[in-house]
Amino acid sequence: MDNHQQTSRLEQVQEQYKAYQNKPFEITIARGIPSTKQLELAKPLLEKMEGSDWLSEDEQDIRNYGGLMGIKEARSLFGDLLGTSIEETIVAGNSSLQLMYSVLVMQMFTGKSKWSNEEKVKFLCPSPGYDRHFSMLERLGIEMIPVELTGSGPDMEVVEKIVSQDSSIKGIFCVPTYSNPTGETYSDEVVERLADMHTAADDFLIMWDNAYTVHHLFDEKEQAINILEACKEAGVPDRPFMFVSTSKMTFPGAGVAAVGASETNILRFAEELSKQIISFDKLNQKRHVDFLKGQETIAALMEKHADILRPKFEWIQAIFEAYFGGERSQFLKWTEPKGGYFVHLTTANGCATEIVDKMKQIGIQLTPANATYPYGINPLDNSIRLAPSYIGLDKLEVALEALCTCVELVTLEKYGENFIGGE
Repeated sequence: MDNHQQTSRLEQVQEQYKAYQNKPFEITIARGIPSTKQLELAKPLLEKMEGSDWLSEDEQDIRNYGGLMGIKEARSLFGDLLGTSIEETIVAGNSSLQLMYSVLVMQMFTGKSKWSNEEKVKFLCPSPGYDRHFSMLERLGIEMIPVELTGSGPDMEVVEKIVSQDSSIKGIFCVPTYSNPTGETYSDEVVERLADMHTAADDFLIMWDNAYTVHHLFDEKEQAINILEACKEAGVPDRPFMFVSTSKMTFPGAGVAAVGASETNILRFAEELSKQIISFDKLNQKRHVDFLKGQETIAALMEKHADILRPKFEWIQAIFEAYFGGERSQFLKWTEPKGGYFVHLTTANGCATEIVDKMKQIGIQLTPANATYPYGINPLDNSIRLAPSYIGLDKLEVALEALCTCVELVTLEKYGENFIGGE
């Protein structure tokens, strides 16, 4: 492409952007939250307590105190989701993030080998990753070390090397199935190597966030293998804590979350929780058991979620392919997830922050650029997370068209004619 053509194209996208500035939008695609249509799928949940005898399977009065570890039928249901026994499962309130934070606080401040006694505590953070994992680590003063994702989980050559040499590295955060935001699923080999690897810290933890374990978009379904079973086989059963919730199955603000771990860890964690709360909301646990019933019912419900979400993800692929397919792929690369809630964009280096800023100036809110890296620091400045779940297809189309304009505008302004040569 010669100088005249390049300038002409830049002028075209500049004019298009000016048109957006003259009539800004009011669109937000910053967080991965279910749409109103998805929330309606769980409406029958609100009617599930009528005529109840108020007793759980283990004969707890679910209206009263007690039952810190959750009612038996809930522990069984969520144990099936986690791949744990009842004795390896605690069912709690609506937030799996709260459970993760509580586990970290327990490790930091209680027990004979509490991490707060250490001069420094570090965690491995597969990146790009989930910003809320990173924020809780930062809050507790835990140093974060980014580890590159490969498309099938973290780079295990790097992970194995550094955890074997540094005893201050106490754990790793993982989203093993349809990882946030790349959508990749950890391979069997990666899971087995995480379980088998030698760690200099004998209290090394794997924080296993199974947020999207049943959140498939297409017929081809992916699933990471059970990390607890792998760790048992490797002789380190106390290494993992696994988490799951109904946040994107029923109501995010009124769901149920659970943690799975070895029996030793479950008893220790229950002791920790007993200092904070007498029991969680057993009425809500019972409602969810009555509504979700079992794995077959859950699968059918998640198919309905997928029917709502799938067109949005297909539309993203179609628009980006139309704009940036083939030789124009230098402008933008994107993931093609088979499940989960996000699409990750890789821009030309040094462009992500300005692209997100330009979108904000025309009334379209995205997740902050590079938020998917520890401390929000990505030296390449090339990471943007898309969260298309909440808005309708009409607004999504508008947002994507504007995003394509911003991507091209920022990239051309930064790199000029040299960019269209393969640099």
